Amino acid sequence: MCLGVLCAASAFAQASQPASLGTITVTGQAESGYQPLRASPAMRTDAPLLDIPQAVNVVTETVIRDQAARSLDDVLGNISGITQTNTLGGTQDAFIRRGFGQNRDNAILTNGMKTVLPRSFNATTQRVEVMKGPASTLFGIQDPGGAINVVTKRPERVFSGEASVGASSFGGGNGMVDVTGPIAGTSLAYRLIGSHNNTEYWRNFGRNKEWLFSPSLSWFGERTVVTASYMRQGYSIPFDRGTIWDIDAGGPIPLDRKIRLDEPFNVTDGHSALTTLNVSHELSPDWRVTFDYSYSTDDYTDNQARVMAYNAATGAVTRRVDATRGSSMIGHAARLDLTGTARLGGMKHDLLMGAEYDYHRTLRSDMIRCPQAVSFNINRPAYGSVQTCNRVVATDSDQYERLRSPSVYFQDAIHLNDQWIVVAGARYQQYKQISGRGRPFVLNTDTSGSKFVPRVGAVYKATPSTSFYANVAKSFRPQSSFSSYMGNLPPEEGLTYEVGAKWEMARGLTANLAVYTADKENVTYFENVNGVIETRAAGKVRSRGVEMDVSGRLTDQWSVIASYAFTDAVVKEDPDYSGKQLANVARHTASLFAMYDFGVLDNGNGFKLGAGVRGVSKRPGINDNSYFLPGYGVVDAMAAYTFNTRNPVTVQLNLRNLFDRTYFSSSLGSSRYGNAYGEPFNATLSASVRF
Repeated sequence: MCLGVLCAASAFAQASQPASLGTITVTGQAESGYQPLRASPAMRTDAPLLDIPQAVNVVTETVIRDQAARSLDDVLGNISGITQTNTLGGTQDAFIRRGFGQNRDNAILTNGMKTVLPRSFNATTQRVEVMKGPASTLFGIQDPGGAINVVTKRPERVFSGEASVGASSFGGGNGMVDVTGPIAGTSLAYRLIGSHNNTEYWRNFGRNKEWLFSPSLSWFGERTVVTASYMRQGYSIPFDRGTIWDIDAGGPIPLDRKIRLDEPFNVTDGHSALTTLNVSHELSPDWRVTFDYSYSTDDYTDNQARVMAYNAATGAVTRRVDATRGSSMIGHAARLDLTGTARLGGMKHDLLMGAEYDYHRTLRSDMIRCPQAVSFNINRPAYGSVQTCNRVVATDSDQYERLRSPSVYFQDAIHLNDQWIVVAGARYQQYKQISGRGRPFVLNTDTSGSKFVPRVGAVYKATPSTSFYANVAKSFRPQSSFSSYMGNLPPEEGLTYEVGAKWEMARGLTANLAVYTADKENVTYFENVNGVIETRAAGKVRSRGVEMDVSGRLTDQWSVIASYAFTDAVVKEDPDYSGKQLANVARHTASLFAMYDFGVLDNGNGFKLGAGVRGVSKRPGINDNSYFLPGYGVVDAMAAYTFNTRNPVTVQLNLRNLFDRTYFSSSLGSSRYGNAYGEPFNATLSASVRF
């Protein structure tokens, strides 16, 4: 039995089976269950992870499915050395890697390309890769902490499909359909993904509403593959900055974690889109040219009642009604790569040569700023005393930033012999950046220049399954400011030294150990001055640490993904903050998730159980270290039962924060008035069918 679009898709697939689609080179298996084997070509290499002189961690599609991940926060909880930072009220992806990072820092890529997407994880996501350490040689403007690459699903030449529905214990649910296959009589294959989410927010008001539509098409020639894709996503989500920290009392204000301090109109409404083109042409068995282009947009409007002050004696909260009307972001990214293998001087060389152009533009048109008022009391929570308003502040409006950045790069992986590989590369990058605000417009940043960004590394393969590596790499980021004049400050520059080891153990288990030290100069940070976020220069910051990641299969039944990191990130040179730890950076992070697959039961069906724990130690909630968010550990669990019928049906239950731990996921870092609660206990029940 089948319904509607499923019947049509199945019939279409049967008609399509005889199609011949030519040939395509397969470079190697990317993953096996929980075990990653290779980085994606979007990471500029198809080399085995053992041959890369850098820590690269991967969360595979199987892990994402078993954990029923809903966001990058869920996914990256499996990776060492990553914590959440200011998410702009829960509306943006924002991650610290090895002590460095913020929202909108260009660290989150989609298929190796920069975008302006506010949140990059969705129904199109297949796997997530994290390249630790400086990635500027490969990806241009970056922090020294590393890059996060979201790999999306592509059309396949064998028909398959999946449809699922889910329900949340918070209220509401979601649905998804994913269909792919060949088009009969052509060299084309398609993929169509759609999803919808409408769930209650876990606090006392709010609702998460999201929809996504993403078609893609691939043409397979004898030596060329062309893939074009489009993704459009709409969203209406709570703008929630969390709670106030009472520094004198040494904790959050005495208010139930579900009670919000803002208003029901605290909502961000918007839509984002991503259009991509990938052309890969095989010049010869050893050489390939690849062209990638992406065009991304994000447009939104938000309203908020922003907390400005708190009186602990009376419980009075001073708020200001703010809004952003007409925020628009546009990003273009184009890249041309030539990759191949050659024998020079009796040695094998894996070569990469390329050119890239990035363009980002941000415009926030009308900035609404209304008078402050004591309009809430934590002892008598009540809403509706303030309403949205339309008072446009001319001096704060028309916030504009534009960055143009062309570059060329080169890398050579030299196989000296069967055991030694030396990797050397460099990028020459130019940039032109302007930024400012106001009516009339005031230019606060006007800077341009160029940077030569090198890296060098070496791999020693002690055995076919064990390697040791070392690398030295630089990074850089131009600085800009909407809010205040900064002049032509030099870009932030980072230098990292890293050594490590990697293993691929019996039964399919991968592990890596990394030790690093990183310095970053000309650092900027954000500070709240009378309700206005100002940009400040902090001088020099240092981060040092140890990381350990393990993922794969322990036995035929047991699979595991685990991590641990120690991160020591402090300000080394600054007139105000020297010696302070960096906000939202935990010294210790750890995670463990294990899954037991019972295999085929006596009745022919399948069953598996999983559970895990994730947690971080205490970390500064603000730049001056006047308070710390406490550490926490959260337990999750899952169970999945598969009916192995003609079209297998899987029913899955996921339990998050099983013991209902109260914890804080991040803070603003610039003030004590925004500390985000982590989700309480919640359950998700889903059912999916594959066809």
